[in-house]
Amino acid sequence: MSSAAEQEAVAAERATPEAVVNGVSRKVPGPPVWPGASTPLGARFRVGPDGVAGTNFALWAGGAEAVELCLFDEAGRETRARLTELTHEIWHGFVPGIMPGQRYGYRVHGRWDPWTGGRWNPAKLLLDPYARAVDGEFLLPPEVYGHVRDWPQQQVADTVRDERDSAPHVPKGVVVHDDDDWADDRRPKTPWADSVIYELHVRGFTRRHPGVPEELRGTYAGLAHPAAVEHLVRLGVTAVELLPVHQFAHEDHLLRRGLKNYWGYNSIGYFAPHAAYAASGTTGQQVGEFKRMVRALHAAGIEVILDVVYNHTAEAGELGPTLSLKGIDNRGYYRLQSDARRYADYTGCGNTLQVVQPHVLRLITDSLRYWVTEMGVDGFRFDLAAALARSMHDVDMLSPFLAVIAQDPVLRRVKLIAEPWDVGSGGYQVGAFPPLWTEWNDRYRDAARDFWRHALPDVREMGYRLSGSSDLYAWGGRRPYASVNFITAHDGFTLRDLVSYERKHNEANGEGNRDGTNDNRSWNGGAEGPTADEDVQALRRRQLRNLLTTLLLSTGVPMLVAGDEFGRTQQGNNNAYCQDNEISWVDWGLLEEPGWRALFDLTARLIALRHRHPVLRRRAFFSGRAHSADGLRDLAWFTERGTEMTEGDWYAPAATLGMYLSGRDIPGRDERGAPIADDSFLAVLHAGDRPVDFVLPGPPWAQRYEVVVDTSREEQDEAPGVALPAGTTVTVPGRAVLLLRVAA
Repeated sequence: MSSAAEQEAVAAERATPEAVVNGVSRKVPGPPVWPGASTPLGARFRVGPDGVAGTNFALWAGGAEAVELCLFDEAGRETRARLTELTHEIWHGFVPGIMPGQRYGYRVHGRWDPWTGGRWNPAKLLLDPYARAVDGEFLLPPEVYGHVRDWPQQQVADTVRDERDSAPHVPKGVVVHDDDDWADDRRPKTPWADSVIYELHVRGFTRRHPGVPEELRGTYAGLAHPAAVEHLVRLGVTAVELLPVHQFAHEDHLLRRGLKNYWGYNSIGYFAPHAAYAASGTTGQQVGEFKRMVRALHAAGIEVILDVVYNHTAEAGELGPTLSLKGIDNRGYYRLQSDARRYADYTGCGNTLQVVQPHVLRLITDSLRYWVTEMGVDGFRFDLAAALARSMHDVDMLSPFLAVIAQDPVLRRVKLIAEPWDVGSGGYQVGAFPPLWTEWNDRYRDAARDFWRHALPDVREMGYRLSGSSDLYAWGGRRPYASVNFITAHDGFTLRDLVSYERKHNEANGEGNRDGTNDNRSWNGGAEGPTADEDVQALRRRQLRNLLTTLLLSTGVPMLVAGDEFGRTQQGNNNAYCQDNEISWVDWGLLEEPGWRALFDLTARLIALRHRHPVLRRRAFFSGRAHSADGLRDLAWFTERGTEMTEGDWYAPAATLGMYLSGRDIPGRDERGAPIADDSFLAVLHAGDRPVDFVLPGPPWAQRYEVVVDTSREEQDEAPGVALPAGTTVTVPGRAVLLLRVAA
């Protein structure tokens, strides 16, 4: 047992910073490391004892034996200091004089024992999981791997520790001071039922925008620019859903092929805005730039939803790099198999975060709250959310993650969207998430695609999807807006490509066209890809109008993808995750072409129609029952004969469906407690290639109708404006939608 004096001497020795220059360490004089506090986690600039300004560092590293804080000056010289305080597995210390802008990382000591899941390697500089800004880019040379990446026997390579220093090759965390109280910001707080979501990529949306200054294109500032915001306002969307903006890394297999991860589903910093999207700088400036972007969108009435990837990280499996969590506490952060060398992989990306571990769950929820309270965002779309809902193995709707979200006073109030599946056994969970959650509804996507390529055996599936998917969501207090309806998303064909290609064309990805789904449910109209055939071109544009009209008339929350409203193409690539170029970037020049401009105008008109008419954005499911003596119901379905559909009609092959929406029977009341009343509409969807005669239903449904939208028409500016008496037979052209309003 050492004496108190000896213990103090050891503590003083550990607290003395250590400089590392050219791989040689030496003790240098410097500020001491004071005990500091174990909370909050991360690097937090504050005023410490005796009014001394500095930064408190706190890192959870459950099984570690020691933690070194590594500070870097502008020349890249490293100074190390031991964090000697340990509270509930959190290593912490306060370093006087450390100011915002300071770059830092950690080296964590422990046992190298891959067979039991221990992968500590102090030669590797690790990114703070709570870093609020990251300076530099992950390029993945051999030095950043905890094991010898190029070991001749690859089957055991992950067991051989690499002793080379990774610090010169990896980004550093940055100390950021955040004193913004958001007092001047006004969140739109758009109700779910009134929402129209627009999925976009921060870089790709403005990279080619002629109205955005060159130096701002592809950045947060570019998205905040009036020219970009104006397009969103004119279109009428209420929220942008941003593809991942957490700091992410590029995969090694892409870098070797001269490509990079463009989409960003490879997160490594859950608190840091991706530095490459900042125009103002990467030593903390990206944080302020992101906030200004959010403010600009809020001022325009547009909410900001983040696509977040908490199911896995960029460290991949046992042969992946050591960038952060793997070197801090591999066994604590990741789900491991019974053979602890291997990772449980429910994501297809090599690893899965162990969300049932309290400190991992804390990391996720701390990150979510940070983006809401300090970065101003309004909601989240959770990539592969089923992986987060797994308890020990199976998906569990009473899992710790879902339980914590449900009771969190901040998170339960924001928009929560689940991608309700993962790649593991039992991972497909569409319709299963609890109240508070909405879901990407791929059943809607598949039905809409199949209907318009005339591939559905009958119209039952289409009826459910048009009317809010009650078969999936009418339970447990869920509402129609639990269904996020979409026909395209970032993953897959663009809308234009959906009607132009029947096969994927992913050769540019360098994977022999093996990547990307083969189940596209697309139809090219008679020619594969670009064609000079004007009839095929006209048919494709009509199909685009049909798909967009269907989406925006359906009950639920519609989601559009940036550029689909004016014919963006990826040249048939349905997996453009690694195409940071013209394949993925929005081509704003299309708006100068009359045909594509007309498509934008129709989309904006349909969104405006949706905003004006509550019957198109119901907050409760249809009952299908008559609420008055005349027998008028809130929802009715008709055949082309003008008769209500029978059970036999639902099961019979058909290409035509009439949907009547009554504005007289809308449940609920407005903000002043008055009943909600609206116009009534009849939508006729005809997917056959030949015209069909459709008889307009008579009383009690209507006496007269007026055509509002006719997708057989290239231009929609001049409404036909003719009153059609009930009982009239109208000819619906092949592959078209007629939307008619019941006239008084």
